[in-house]
Amino acid sequence: MEIVIIGTGNTATILGRKLKAAGHVVVQVFGRDTTAASKLAYELNTESTNYWNVVYRNADLYILAVSDIAIKEILEELRLPDKTIVHTAASVSKNILKNAATHFGVFYPLQSLKKESTHLPDIPIIIDASDESTLKELEILAQSISDTVVEADDEQRMKLHLSAVIVNNFVNHLYALAESYCNSEGIDFTLLLPLIKETAERLDYISPAQSQTGPALRNDTDTIKKHLEMLKKYPHLKKIYETFTESIFTTH
Repeated sequence: MEIVIIGTGNTATILGRKLKAAGHVVVQVFGRDTTAASKLAYELNTESTNYWNVVYRNADLYILAVSDIAIKEILEELRLPDKTIVHTAASVSKNILKNAATHFGVFYPLQSLKKESTHLPDIPIIIDASDESTLKELEILAQSISDTVVEADDEQRMKLHLSAVIVNNFVNHLYALAESYCNSEGIDFTLLLPLIKETAERLDYISPAQSQTGPALRNDTDTIKKHLEMLKKYPHLKKIYETFTESIFTTH
């Protein structure tokens, strides 16, 4: 499949690498930042542009791998009535594309993507489309780069995104808070890495609810009081500790 990628960030870069590795041809990269567009195009062995009037018009698919707010701006410039356009956003309706193309949809990679990464991660692809033929086209494309392809409408995709924020962004923020605490207290944060990995890997064979451990689950009030005392000079972290402790205790 011949594909034009619009965007040069994390999603555009990782999808570009995945698509190229699967044998698809990225015929062009569009980016407002000329340097970034040229760099990604060089990696994907293709050409780049930052002018809308020279965007390649005969590709099979146009992927808008840009921020949510940039989609509407791009659609003021991009009209391809006889082609297929998709965006990669979790929280934007597919119908935002309906005036730009007859065939349109969503190609959402459910993964935390960093273009600096040296490996290509497993990426579940969530798809939706304006019609059955486009949906089938996106399904075939997605299956060429992922073992997990799921159809989800706007509402389902938004719920998935909310869940992703909780398990990824929020959990990573807790790591950052713990690292900051360790640094302040002269503790080696890397000693916690085996625990972090074990907790994550356990999800392959047991549900999070079954995997829960800790003083809140045991209602170990003595330990909880000691922890809270230790956190008095870290009021923000103390508040988070209290919130999570209450939630775990109430849930279990």
